[in-house]
Amino acid sequence: MTEATYIIGVLSAVVFLTELLVRRTFLKHLGTALLVILFTALIANLGLLPTGTGSDTPIPAYTFVFNTVAPLAIFWLLLPINLKDILKAGRSIIIMFLLGSVATAVGVFVGMWVIDGSESIGPLFNAIGGMFVGTYTGGSVNFNTLGLHYGVMEEGMLYGGSIVVDNIVTTLWMILTLAIPRAAAHIWPKKPGAEMKQLIGEVTTGEEEDTETVHPVDIGVVLALGLGAVWLSERIATVLPSIPSALFLTGIALVLAQIPGISRLPGLKVMGMFAVYLFLCVIGAYCDIGAMNGLGELGVTLLIFTLVTVLVHGLIVYGLAWAFRVNPVIASIASQANVGGGTSALALARSLGREDLVLPSILIGSLGYAVGTFLGFWVAESWLPLLG
Repeated sequence: MTEATYIIGVLSAVVFLTELLVRRTFLKHLGTALLVILFTALIANLGLLPTGTGSDTPIPAYTFVFNTVAPLAIFWLLLPINLKDILKAGRSIIIMFLLGSVATAVGVFVGMWVIDGSESIGPLFNAIGGMFVGTYTGGSVNFNTLGLHYGVMEEGMLYGGSIVVDNIVTTLWMILTLAIPRAAAHIWPKKPGAEMKQLIGEVTTGEEEDTETVHPVDIGVVLALGLGAVWLSERIATVLPSIPSALFLTGIALVLAQIPGISRLPGLKVMGMFAVYLFLCVIGAYCDIGAMNGLGELGVTLLIFTLVTVLVHGLIVYGLAWAFRVNPVIASIASQANVGGGTSALALARSLGREDLVLPSILIGSLGYAVGTFLGFWVAESWLPLLG
């Protein structure tokens, strides 16, 4: 069941079924983004889809979704955005993201203290901590950069176990960051004059916003622009390897978005949201609960460490947001950009009805790529040795 045709077909069916349920049942209040993660995780753990864990046996269809479909989603959903609409949201979400990065570092330190990392994990405990700081600030690029530097990849069980627990906890956190703003919207302290609709968008099926009349010519143009931009950003990144291709892709999208004819192309929302849902499906498939059985005591140790890390991160982020009356949606998106990355943050903003936060979510995700490795090395070299 690793054939790309089968996998993409099943993922597409999941998107169809969840959209149907959101439109016609009480599950409307959960939203498509949350349901595609849950349903794909369920069928993957039932054996109907391959799980995505294990770098030694990559699933080509999942790799394609991560490397091509997710960047396409970013590009397509950025094209209709007017830069003037996001100026008000920019400062607060960047501050929350940076605070969330520090909160991740604190969480890793507390998590390693809880499990007594130097004893339960061994000499590489500081490397593992740095890797999780990197990945929960920027993403898997930072995770693997630190892993290569410290030679963690040569320790197959430790490296593989870290990936397994990371995938599980990332999926759980995506669910929570979707749920918390909706659950807390009516009790969250608001700044004077703030209206409820400013906290969270109206709960809708998205049917009206995402329905477009599209001609084959429109699809051709949208695909050509998207694939061309992804290709160009990757080529530029080979010349400037210290800068992630996502930054170049965002820049290309923002330049093109200022051209009225391009920003109004039919099909951008339809294809962009379908690409996002495919990406979220793969996030769900990576939640391989069964893989925990083969890790034994090490798996439990790593899971406790990761759960404590994200729990501390969340308590700090949402606690500060509550204390300073920062919009819970902004807190969720900033936190998701830390833990899940820019594409997950984009999906979260879209699912919570906050189109004005789509661009900031991408920008802070790109910022995470830039600072994650540096923060990871700092924690690994300066903080965690104190626990040894």
